[in-house]
Amino acid sequence: MASTEVDHPTVDTGWVREPVEAPSARFGWHGFGRKTGAIAGWIVVIALLGMTIGNHTGKIEDIFLVGIAIVVAFLLLRNTIWPARSRAR
Repeated sequence: MASTEVDHPTVDTGWVREPVEAPSARFGWHGFGRKTGAIAGWIVVIALLGMTIGNHTGKIEDIFLVGIAIVVAFLLLRNTIWPARSRAR
């Protein structure tokens, strides 16, 4: 008699065997590196503030650059002070 269960192909990713449809099966580990993200965010803040130095005469550019840098810095500090609460509800 034939079985009614479907045999789903799996991929051995080194940690666990996952279904072929899993993103990690195609692209490698798909976790988020908190430290790497924070370092990249602070580099963006420094780059934004560094762009205020230049040969432009208007201050509108500076206002937008500093404003975006403040928002990014706030988000980085918020994630440092209050680590990831359950975002997948």
